[in-house]
Amino acid sequence: MENVKRYDAMDYRRLKDSEAALWLAGIEVMGVKRFDSVEDASVFFARELDYVKSKAYDKQYPELSALRYLPISSEVSEGATTATWYGYEVTGLAEIINNYADDLPRADVKGEATTVNIKSIGVSYGYNAEEMRASVHAGKNLDARKATAARRSHDLKVNQIAFIGSDKDKMVGIFSEAAGIPEYALSEVAVDSAKKTEFKYKTADQILADLNGMQAYIDELTNSIERPDTLALPSHIYMDLSTRRIPDTEITVLKFLKDNSPYIKNFESWNELGAGATMFNPTGKNVAFLYTKDPEKFTLELPMPFKQYPIQIKNLETVVPCESRCAGLMIYYPFSMLLAKGI
Repeated sequence: MENVKRYDAMDYRRLKDSEAALWLAGIEVMGVKRFDSVEDASVFFARELDYVKSKAYDKQYPELSALRYLPISSEVSEGATTATWYGYEVTGLAEIINNYADDLPRADVKGEATTVNIKSIGVSYGYNAEEMRASVHAGKNLDARKATAARRSHDLKVNQIAFIGSDKDKMVGIFSEAAGIPEYALSEVAVDSAKKTEFKYKTADQILADLNGMQAYIDELTNSIERPDTLALPSHIYMDLSTRRIPDTEITVLKFLKDNSPYIKNFESWNELGAGATMFNPTGKNVAFLYTKDPEKFTLELPMPFKQYPIQIKNLETVVPCESRCAGLMIYYPFSMLLAKGI
């Protein structure tokens, strides 16, 4: 439906029952009253607010890597205060047996429970009397940028939790110790009598050896059970590998990987993995994140996605409260992923 026909009934009732509606109804434009009644004024601004709220919902996931790339789940009830998940390890091996054997080897799954808190994330935006008056006089919509700014602020916080978690709230992120994600030790090269692990000091062959080593490490840890299919790199390193050619060829390192890697099928550019992205990366190093893009392996748990409540009115100001519920990452198979720090 078009904005001119749509509005939130709760917003309308709160406006109609407030002093703000009486004031709005009395506004004149060029000596003529803009609204015939309190009801007309209330409908007008309820429609304006509906338009603004819709704009905030349109930008569901800005360019924030966790919200864009990671599996997201809302399976946990939004009313829950804690959630428990299990990190699993498959055990047991089948054997050749004799007829009527009664001592069959046992296959099982060992699970270690982790309980996390579910916390509310809140933000708000609003409009004062001057802004509402300007909207009437100019015949323009209320500034929707306030709503999108509130949504951006909210999503930044969720994105941060996905990376660093929150120790005090017992929420897990990629870089949390409680995540249990294994780390891979990168090879070193000599640079001016110092040992360096960064890709910028390495040849194409040395970089490929590191990336192959990361996959081999997971393969060894899990007896070939886990085969991660996605490699996330800091944005500037992704750009470097996209343009750096293998010597004596026209093929870049990244293209070679895409064409020849047996298991990695997705290559992603994450700004948050860079050494300078201190809001998300506490290591002070450039980090590669190898993982399996599968909600059976792990999820970013949002029991209640971003929600905008009906307006609250205080004097001549309208405020829209916003909330979500977040439990951070729930990592069921930590060996389905790997971190390599110092690339």
